Amino acid sequence: MRSLVQKGLAHRFGIILLLVFINLGISCATRLGLLLYTGRGFDWTISNLFGVFGIGLIYDLAISSYIIIPFVLHLWFTSEKLYAPAWRKWVIGLYLGLMVFFSISQLVPAEYNAALHWGVVALFGMRLLIYLLLAKKGPAFRMQWRKYVLCADIFLVTFLLLFNSISEYFFWNEFSTRYNFIAVDYLIYTNEVLGNIRESYPVVWIITGVLIVSFAIVWYLRRNIDRALRQAVSFQRRSVVALLLLIFPLITYFFVTNNWKRFSSNAYANELAANGLFEFGTAFFHNELDFYRFYRVLPDAEAFNIVRQQLETPNARFVSNDPFNLERQITYAEPERNMNVVMISVESFSADFMKAFGNDQNITPYLDSLAEKSMLFTNLYASGTRTVRGLEALSLSIPPTPGQSVVKRPDNGNMFSLGSVFRSKGYTTQYLYGGYGYFDNMNAFFSGNHYDVIDRNALRPDQIHYANIWGVADEDLFALTLQQLDSNYKTGKPFFSQVMTVSNHRPFTYPEGRIDIPPSRQAREGAVKYTDYAIGQFIRNASEKPWFKNTVFVIVADHCAGSAGSVELPVTGYHIPMLMYSPGNITPQKNDRLMAQIDIAPSILGLLKFNYRSKFFGQDIFSLPAGHERAFISTYQGLGYLKNGELIIQSPLQQVEQYKPDFTTGKAQKQPLNDSLVKQAIAYYQSASWLLKNNKYRN
Repeated sequence: MRSLVQKGLAHRFGIILLLVFINLGISCATRLGLLLYTGRGFDWTISNLFGVFGIGLIYDLAISSYIIIPFVLHLWFTSEKLYAPAWRKWVIGLYLGLMVFFSISQLVPAEYNAALHWGVVALFGMRLLIYLLLAKKGPAFRMQWRKYVLCADIFLVTFLLLFNSISEYFFWNEFSTRYNFIAVDYLIYTNEVLGNIRESYPVVWIITGVLIVSFAIVWYLRRNIDRALRQAVSFQRRSVVALLLLIFPLITYFFVTNNWKRFSSNAYANELAANGLFEFGTAFFHNELDFYRFYRVLPDAEAFNIVRQQLETPNARFVSNDPFNLERQITYAEPERNMNVVMISVESFSADFMKAFGNDQNITPYLDSLAEKSMLFTNLYASGTRTVRGLEALSLSIPPTPGQSVVKRPDNGNMFSLGSVFRSKGYTTQYLYGGYGYFDNMNAFFSGNHYDVIDRNALRPDQIHYANIWGVADEDLFALTLQQLDSNYKTGKPFFSQVMTVSNHRPFTYPEGRIDIPPSRQAREGAVKYTDYAIGQFIRNASEKPWFKNTVFVIVADHCAGSAGSVELPVTGYHIPMLMYSPGNITPQKNDRLMAQIDIAPSILGLLKFNYRSKFFGQDIFSLPAGHERAFISTYQGLGYLKNGELIIQSPLQQVEQYKPDFTTGKAQKQPLNDSLVKQAIAYYQSASWLLKNNKYRN
């Protein structure tokens, strides 16, 4: 075997074998490192280990097939004859053609990363210049420089693969998955993301280390590269080998799917079997999944009929007999209460940060005290794992359909939203954010859906005590909020203002001297405690305002700080707290009923006894009949439906599974399918997808 490998490396195309070995070695080391880092969360069985490394090898080979393409072309067309005058024009034409091809086809779209796109163009231009210069030199000199150029190419690939390996570790540390839609978003919002990386990690040392290791690998392989490059092979034989090698990327493109990684009931095993670059490509080209194509469906009429039955309540009347129309007239016997509403959506705020849910670190002292004076919701679940999913749930009250959040999709304006209901009641409606609102498409989404957007641009430099790459410190955001609420009050109109915090986010930095955890630690606990401090300061200042007594404060998370677990959708990774606080208007109490994040909007309107036309999928928890409670939890592919202590999970390729989750540990036992529960789960997600697809979730 060893002699066969040595013989292969000595061949002209042995360089291709070297590249494959480099990629497989780095990918295997990455997979092993992530496996050891995961530790006890992984189900250490022989079948899982074979699946992780066996299926993983297939994905690694698939990525290798793409990496080798430019090298195969180089070795195919490059020879000493290439520098003769008769061939020179064809070389120039080839490289110019490739430059034009990359420029026009936008294989790496400029809107995603212009630097990378033009970097590819510059690379081809540089290579063209080198070939023109080498054409004027002797054969020995040209051979030496060809070796240097090829070594430089291999060094670049090795550096990128190693750097990607480090990046995968950081991504796994944050999200416990391979690359997904979040990574694609990170490529779009390079300013915030690169700034976050610089502020969170020792980037200079990491890059230096990767450069050294990359150089060492190429230096060790330099003789193999030189030996292979000196092999004289006829153009005909090169063509046969090259065409055979180029078949592999085609096979990969048409036949390899990321669904092969779903071999285990352990979520970590499935993610470890994947390849980060392969997953990134999948997410990049499939950022919206067609429910009807990838998931099990019912006849549309049956799906809507099930949802209509689920949405029936004593105070809701359907306004149409059209089976595909979910619009209801919501009425209350009590008079409407035109109170102000301030919703604070807190970044990455898990329920288990609070003392009420068992935390003993004292990192939310103010919210712990406020919980005793508020209505505390103890059984609430977030729709997803990202801010945009939380914003979608809070504003649109719609189940999390597969793929990207509606907040990030095109043509998402004039939708039926909480803002539109408040606007119809004569309210001033606002969305306030401590960062720049272009991030995650917040400006476009909220301004297009009946909110006035106020972001960091509204603050003067002297009003900012501290800021990091994500935005200003929460205390500065709340100071801006108080100014806006005072201004709203002076107009004589009631107001609904949603405030989105940013401080509880890596790099977890905040102003000095506010809390007893120094910001230099860059710890999650410190960021949570600082946000708690800022909210406390805001509520205390608000209590002195003339509008305070007529205001309801709703404090809720956008999502949890982490959603990792040994199962695909661990319920503990979606459990979030919510407080409704309004002294003299809301009696302090605990509400233990199961509640979805999409139920918050109609529950706020129910608290105010608003009569309105509703298209919301969420329901008023205060008037919801017993037995109708349910929640929705999701990733971009996994769609969860939680009801009666059972969890239905829908996945691509029409997969449906049922589990009995442990609400303490997050683990789950697989159960036989309950047909009625499965149909409810399918019906909710299918009808939501149908309405969005057919532009029916509009005002």
